[in-house]
Amino acid sequence: MTNSTQQSRCPGRMPVPMSRRDMLASASTGFGLMSLSALMADQSYAGLAKSPSRFHFPPKCKRVVFLFMPGGVSHVDSFDPKPALKKHHGKSIGNWSNSKSMGANPGRVWKESPWKFQKYGQAGIPVSSLFPNIATCVDYLGIIRSMVAEVPLHAGGNLFLHSGRLRAGSPSLGSWITYGLGSESQSLPGYVLLNSGTVPPGGKENFANGYLPASFQATSIKAEGVPVDNIVPARSKKQRDKLRWLIEQDSDFAQRLGDHTGIESAIRNYEMAYRMQTAVPDTLDLSQETKETKKLYGLDARDKDLRSYGTQCLRARRLLEAGVRFVEITANPVGHLNGSWDQHGNLKRDHEKNALVTDQPIAALIKDLKQRDLFDETLILCAGEMGRTPHAGSAASDGRDHHTSGFSVWMAGGGIKGGTIYGATDEFGMESVENVVTVFDLHATILHLLGLDHERLTFRYGGRDMRLTDVHGHVVKEILA
Repeated sequence: MTNSTQQSRCPGRMPVPMSRRDMLASASTGFGLMSLSALMADQSYAGLAKSPSRFHFPPKCKRVVFLFMPGGVSHVDSFDPKPALKKHHGKSIGNWSNSKSMGANPGRVWKESPWKFQKYGQAGIPVSSLFPNIATCVDYLGIIRSMVAEVPLHAGGNLFLHSGRLRAGSPSLGSWITYGLGSESQSLPGYVLLNSGTVPPGGKENFANGYLPASFQATSIKAEGVPVDNIVPARSKKQRDKLRWLIEQDSDFAQRLGDHTGIESAIRNYEMAYRMQTAVPDTLDLSQETKETKKLYGLDARDKDLRSYGTQCLRARRLLEAGVRFVEITANPVGHLNGSWDQHGNLKRDHEKNALVTDQPIAALIKDLKQRDLFDETLILCAGEMGRTPHAGSAASDGRDHHTSGFSVWMAGGGIKGGTIYGATDEFGMESVENVVTVFDLHATILHLLGLDHERLTFRYGGRDMRLTDVHGHVVKEILA
């Protein structure tokens, strides 16, 4: 049974593209139809033509930028102030044997935050002195204080945040979104990873297509230097002839094998790579930006890591503007930390360094998107795989450990009710006690904002209809505008 036949018998599933072999076999004027399909491939690969019919319901936004903070930003030092930690600093935490907080035992002591909190914006939302620039944007943020995760381990936690699974092999959030909606650009991929050069725990599987066709994996773009290897703007006749020959060979191979999505994806990737040769250098040419814009993102800063992260955020804006559906910026480029917020020691020094690198560019991205009337069409997600413990080994300790029973993430932009705090942890920040939000809930909410029903966005694999949220997930409607 072909994928197209399966789709007709399984209503509610996202359609799977027809192979070239099926198209040629079923269309009397197949070559003309094939040409039309190639022109529309980016918009209709998942059977979703460029019309409202590709959505399950009207979308609130068109695109996503994911600011991934690997290692775990400390929630009690950023967006979830806990005066009780100051009051009980150095005292035993008591018995928390059932907590997912690393090392929680009576030998641990409460640790106060070394940073001050202040209320900002019309909403009066408290933000620590770590993020003075993001603090000026709080009226645009929807802050979730009650996130929970499955395991206090970086590799499994990163995979879970990206794919909803603890092990490799499943599609990432970006892959699911581009599978469902395609790209708005003919010449750029739907899913782009802006990579600082470090790979977070969990590896490249964090950004993989899993069992979806290979054309939905992330296309990696470097933070510095030539953005994509072997990208050249000139298109010679020899190159076109080689591409044509490759496609002919693969098409013939696919026809002899029968329906083979791997070969079909390879052909599409050849075609996309060819078109990217012109689009990528132009899109990522920051010389087209004004001096004021570059300064806004920190590209004139003395700190090279701040300049690097600022460059990624500015490139993200240009990619979104050019029609890329999902952009992820991963691993803030702090060399001695290997791009991580995982401060078991040197918390004050290294959290401050990471905040210095990320705070200005992220606030600049928000303000720049608003200035260009792109903010209401773009969903911004800022999240890590976990938080940090509100306790430490001793009162003198300068570190926090892994913590998954309650932490903070935030979203802003299209469809988000700005100036919102949702959920709560207890007085010490140990456990989520109000409106608990899981990663499945977060994924369901993101898909909802894009006009996709997380229960209906499926792909047939291994004998069942797979989905990003598995059999879980609820839309967090309270943070929606």
